[in-house]
Amino acid sequence: MTATARGDRRPWVLLTPALTAVTLLLVIPACFIVVYSFWLRTGTGAEQAGFYLDNWREVLTDPFYRDILGQTLRIAGISTLVCALLGYMPAYFIAYTRFRHRAYLLLLLMLPFWISYIIRTMSWISILGVSGAVNALLQWLGIIDEPLQMLYNEPSVILGLVHFLLPFMILNIYVSLDGIDRSLTDAAKSLGCTGWQAFREVTLPLSLPGLAAGCLLCFVLGAGTYITPMILGGPTDAMFANLVYEAIITQLNWPLGSALSLVLLALLGGLVAIYTRYLGIDQIAKSFR
Repeated sequence: MTATARGDRRPWVLLTPALTAVTLLLVIPACFIVVYSFWLRTGTGAEQAGFYLDNWREVLTDPFYRDILGQTLRIAGISTLVCALLGYMPAYFIAYTRFRHRAYLLLLLMLPFWISYIIRTMSWISILGVSGAVNALLQWLGIIDEPLQMLYNEPSVILGLVHFLLPFMILNIYVSLDGIDRSLTDAAKSLGCTGWQAFREVTLPLSLPGLAAGCLLCFVLGAGTYITPMILGGPTDAMFANLVYEAIITQLNWPLGSALSLVLLALLGGLVAIYTRYLGIDQIAKSFR
């Protein structure tokens, strides 16, 4: 074997462990889900193997699933927009601060990831619940006579999602801002721009890839979650992932749950493909380096 042939095989040899893990943990399970989606659940509760379109027909034609999907996209979209509005200023401060130990600020930003997502979500019950800290404070101040119902509605679901997604948005925007050459802003100011004009004409446009990456990541994570609406939402605030959980875990209807999960996967995968086509996926990868 020539040296050239060995050199051509070396990248594939190095990639073998990763490709094996992806195949075993992602590709093969996804293939099982696709196969299950065409099976049929009988009246006895057993799955009947075969090629049936009943699950797909139900998912694609029933207005109930369409309405829940629309509600999921709306909640994820609002949460992403709020994260973008709230996340830009902290990211800008961390990127441009003159504080010597800027790494400590990033460490504080990463602290929420050290706590379980479920515990962080349930903490809002102690804050916004009928006997929570906010109601107790308002009653102590005499502002209200009876506790306010601030949980188990759509705003509380959005609040929980923003709490979960905001660090992802800040990290993506920070990476984009940190990569901007500071001399560009100085050059704009030397040409007569004010600080606001330099930000609007230089910094903001150059940071848009990071903002777009953060929006994509937050939207995908928000649309695919089921924990937050399950804990903080009411009966009418279910998201599409809750339907998948209900079908598979509660009803043990694997064929229907597989079809539902594939619909959500196709929709979110299409958004990622569109982003990759026009902006590139490398911006998201930079935020985790």
